[in-house]
Amino acid sequence: MPYRPPVREHAFLLNDVLRIGDYADLPGFDEAGPEVVAQILEEAGRFTSEVLAPLNAVGDKEGCTWSPDHSVRTPTGFADAYRQLVEGGWPAIGADTAFGGQGLPHVINLSYSEMSSSANMAFAMYPGLTHGAYSAILNGGSDAQKALYLPKMASGEWCGTMNLTEPHCGTDLGLLRTRAVPQADGSYRISGTKIWISGGEHDMAENIVHLVLARVEGAPEGVRGISLFIVPKFIPDADGRPGLRNNVWCDGLEEKMGIHGSSTCVMRHEEAVGWLVGEENRGLALMFVMMNEARIGVGLQGIAQAEAALQAASDFARDRLQGRALTGPKNPDGPADPIIVHPDVRRQLMAGKALVEGGRAFLFWSALQGDLAHSHPDEAVRQKASDYAALMTPVVKAYLTDRGLKVCSDALQVHGGSGFTEHFPASQYMRDVRIALIYEGTNGVQALDLVGRKLPANGGRAMLTWLAELEAFSAGARGDAATDPFLDGLDGARAQLQDGVGWLMQNGLAHPDNAAAGSHDFLHLVGLTALAWMWARMALVAQGRIAAGDADPFWTTKLAVGRFFLARVLPEAGVHLARLKSGAETVMALPAEAF
Repeated sequence: MPYRPPVREHAFLLNDVLRIGDYADLPGFDEAGPEVVAQILEEAGRFTSEVLAPLNAVGDKEGCTWSPDHSVRTPTGFADAYRQLVEGGWPAIGADTAFGGQGLPHVINLSYSEMSSSANMAFAMYPGLTHGAYSAILNGGSDAQKALYLPKMASGEWCGTMNLTEPHCGTDLGLLRTRAVPQADGSYRISGTKIWISGGEHDMAENIVHLVLARVEGAPEGVRGISLFIVPKFIPDADGRPGLRNNVWCDGLEEKMGIHGSSTCVMRHEEAVGWLVGEENRGLALMFVMMNEARIGVGLQGIAQAEAALQAASDFARDRLQGRALTGPKNPDGPADPIIVHPDVRRQLMAGKALVEGGRAFLFWSALQGDLAHSHPDEAVRQKASDYAALMTPVVKAYLTDRGLKVCSDALQVHGGSGFTEHFPASQYMRDVRIALIYEGTNGVQALDLVGRKLPANGGRAMLTWLAELEAFSAGARGDAATDPFLDGLDGARAQLQDGVGWLMQNGLAHPDNAAAGSHDFLHLVGLTALAWMWARMALVAQGRIAAGDADPFWTTKLAVGRFFLARVLPEAGVHLARLKSGAETVMALPAEAF
């Protein structure tokens, strides 16, 4: 069966759990009433399922094609789909109204983005990266740069990229060699090679705006000497239209495991004309605006691919006949029962639903914090939301992609041998999602960032505030036998997380390897606690509807999946805590040459 956008799930989270209607007096939210949200979700579902999803397998099989003239052709149908994307105004949902955008909250834009990534992850990367580049220019560009580039990028007429990685350096950007030479007219000449540049060249937009990290001559060594530059494929003329071809070229495409429809390019800058964004030697801070937005988007990809894979596995399990149910035939007129009757298949499907639905709630809540940090009039609310957004960004990126891969792997397992073939979609989902654990900073780097930077920031203010909020939430929500188990689960996870925080404070500062060795498990402990909170919130809403007499099976289904989470997923928190507290001794026991 084709991809089915989870419109009802999105509406439930936006309206019932996050209650975005409570923020109707804030900019952007005042235009996002229930009717508007319903219309956006329905139309997003139509566009992604009817236009993007049919091209997913096409993009996987055809891939992108590089030509010796340095041009790149995207898979059949991509260019027309992109034209429809722009005409439909989808890139403009979350863009500032001052530059032609619709100015809606980021959390609503995220809802559309999840559907588009589920439908066609490779295609969705093009507008996703453009919005990140748009955000970097919005935050650090001059008024002239904003006026020239942002309207075209907000509409999607022009695409954007970020050029970071070089052949000799990835995460350690302090090693980059791309150089920038200042010119008398205020521009710079950019020279160097960048690799793994998603969307670096393609045939879908009339211009591509590259944001390039480079080092100005004489700049300090390391990350303190990095600057950010706008390097357009075509230099805009006096009327703001694509003019002269710049000296930035695609020298080839990477042969990848997945996301074949996304052009991953080797980009050569040969004294290309560029313009400084912000100040010299302050480029990394601006690039992190784009990178942090991208990290939320990568976490989204984990959920999006898991959703699509879970749908495919559920469809297969209902159709595939094999064996008989242990409790007696469920398909007595057929030669065998559908495999969905078997408990082990159900276990994998239920785990997928628990992780996808809980993970999506966590993703949307995190996006809402970004909206509140940006637009709420109360400084205390802005500070708390900003603290939460910073703390949770590495968790969203790493935990949701790690769990997304697990759901995709289980979905392939449900398919059995069929999943290992290319006749079914399970293989593509698993191949496509695998990159999400690597790019925008590997999940190990995210865990180090969480433990080394985000956790101790401001004396641990964000984590301490969050733990206190969880405790207050649980205490104030008790009194219903149907939902108290969810609060018990949350309390247990919170206590284990507090234990982990205390252990890191006692054992990580004096011996940094202890913190590093336990960072992966600590991040997962935070992620599980966040999902326990989300499931408690969802359960309270569902039980409230049931108590009010609402007989919609949506609510009983939600509670059933939540109870599975409590019984089968949340206990992993104890395992992560035990691993964390085992320290670095066994991890670092062998000398490097022993491997």
